[in-house]
Amino acid sequence: MTKAQLLNCHESISPFIHNTPVLTSSLINKEIGAQLFFKCENFQRAGAYKIRGATHAIMQLSEDQKRNGVVTHSSGNFAQALSLAAKSIGVKATIVMPSNSPSVKKDAVLNYGGTIIECEPTIEARQCNADEITKTTGATFIHPSNHPDVILGQGTAALELLHLYDHLDTIICPVGGGGLIAGTALATHYVSKNCKVIGAEPMEVDDAYRSLISGKIETNRTTNTIADGLRTHLGSHNFPIILEHVSEIIRVTETEIIEAMRYIWERMKIIIEPSSAVAFAAVRKNKSLFKNQNVGIIISGGNVDLSKLPF
Repeated sequence: MTKAQLLNCHESISPFIHNTPVLTSSLINKEIGAQLFFKCENFQRAGAYKIRGATHAIMQLSEDQKRNGVVTHSSGNFAQALSLAAKSIGVKATIVMPSNSPSVKKDAVLNYGGTIIECEPTIEARQCNADEITKTTGATFIHPSNHPDVILGQGTAALELLHLYDHLDTIICPVGGGGLIAGTALATHYVSKNCKVIGAEPMEVDDAYRSLISGKIETNRTTNTIADGLRTHLGSHNFPIILEHVSEIIRVTETEIIEAMRYIWERMKIIIEPSSAVAFAAVRKNKSLFKNQNVGIIISGGNVDLSKLPF
């Protein structure tokens, strides 16, 4: 994955995505002791950054592949993204979703024209169902995070951020399957000389933290976190990028995630989902680490079930 591929990716998907705003808050800057720049992918189409990678992956398919449709497995945001991207391009999308996915995300998939197949809430069940659909329909499987075209697409959020603010010292984003942080790391590596990339993830699903230490892909023993978008583990395509270009992973507790989510809702007057709050929670938890820095924070999405708010 080269710089030219990243730039070409951004150009090709631009008609199908929003170049989302970057917000700042003098109040939050004062509390943290740093200049924070929030890249607000909660304002993205389908409510999250994942439309970027989904669109790019579908655009790379042959006409024959497009006719047979696409399939993925996702707890919500990539499910919505692939459904909307497929609809925009004129391709059928089938989505395998865990039975415990938020209803707001299931409803969105249906509204975007996707077909839902429910499964048990395990990684194994997700993949097994997706493989069966691929086998019986000929649909092309597009992994939510461990796919080169998806990784490049997700990196365009950081690319846009760095085009606006080329003086950033650090970019921090949440880590789930690894597509966003791998794309962010590539974009930062290609267009910034001094900016480092840090990941943030819940203590309850800290596979990326452990993987960075061990040098091999670790898996999670539980998925007991409110950050439903981060309940997956890293993959063979994104992990080498993370290993080479990500400085560290910061872990946060469930309480810290909820407090950060509420803080953003109250102070910035924007809706972010728990997975998005993880990155800001990591900054709040480690103010001394970011003191006097210019910090980009990728707000990954804003798809929230309002009937199940944690506060």
